[in-house]
Amino acid sequence: MARPQNNRAWLLVLPVVALVAFSALIPVMTVVNYSVQDTFGNNQFFWNGTAWFQELLDPSTDLGGRFFDALWRTLLFSGLCLLIEIPLGIAVALTLPRQGWGVAVSLVVLALPLLIPWNVVGTIWQVFGRGDIGLLGAGLQAVGINYNYAQNAFDAWATVVAMDVWHWTSLVVLLCYAGLRAIPDAYYQAARIDGAGAWAIFRAIQLPKMQRVLTIAVLLRFMDSFMIYTEPFVVTGGGPGNATTFLSIDLVKIALGQFDLGKAAAMSIVYNLIILTVCWIFFATTTRGQSEAAQ
Repeated sequence: MARPQNNRAWLLVLPVVALVAFSALIPVMTVVNYSVQDTFGNNQFFWNGTAWFQELLDPSTDLGGRFFDALWRTLLFSGLCLLIEIPLGIAVALTLPRQGWGVAVSLVVLALPLLIPWNVVGTIWQVFGRGDIGLLGAGLQAVGINYNYAQNAFDAWATVVAMDVWHWTSLVVLLCYAGLRAIPDAYYQAARIDGAGAWAIFRAIQLPKMQRVLTIAVLLRFMDSFMIYTEPFVVTGGGPGNATTFLSIDLVKIALGQFDLGKAAAMSIVYNLIILTVCWIFFATTTRGQSEAAQ
């Protein structure tokens, strides 16, 4: 006989749900309203329909070409960050101690970069990379490497990628470490009895058991890196030229720099839909693969 369910507890959650829905609904409605209108100032708006979306999704137009250039740069940045941070996070998590005083020390040290505000991270790396006073910039100049993130596109890309890796790899490490700690010792004992080596243990035990936390890590890091704004803006300002002008930076330039609210609103809606679509596809694919492997 099934136990009766008491759903009255949901009434306690409804105020919070209503508040969050209200605070999220008004900005979304405002952006949608701006995306179908045009303005010439003085808070006067004129109906424009879907013209901004048509122009945005047409690479032959100025707005469309600008949008797709920034999109490819953002996708490349996210891809590079994931390719570096996920394997590096797994490798570091595997080397962390499992017991003793070293566990607490390691976790505290790893958590330090995550506690630094984003604008401070950008300022740290802006100074760190300067050729006159920065440890990185001055050190590279001293060994004969002409490094200048303000004038060289490759140096700017290397700096913002290294900055993101330094800032967020710890998150991947902590998630992977939590997944590793959840593996029962019986699995390792059985592997040692069978004579399995370190690589076999990692491939057959550790990696499969980390799939769920790795899914979370990839989703979080993709969303964060794809929406990154503060750190590269502080370090390079989107330059040199447009080399590091990601979608978020270009969106702010259009909205606040040019005050093209209609174009910026249409771009922000498409931007948001891209993030939601990619995350949904990745999550659906990985969860389906995990369910098939469990069967």
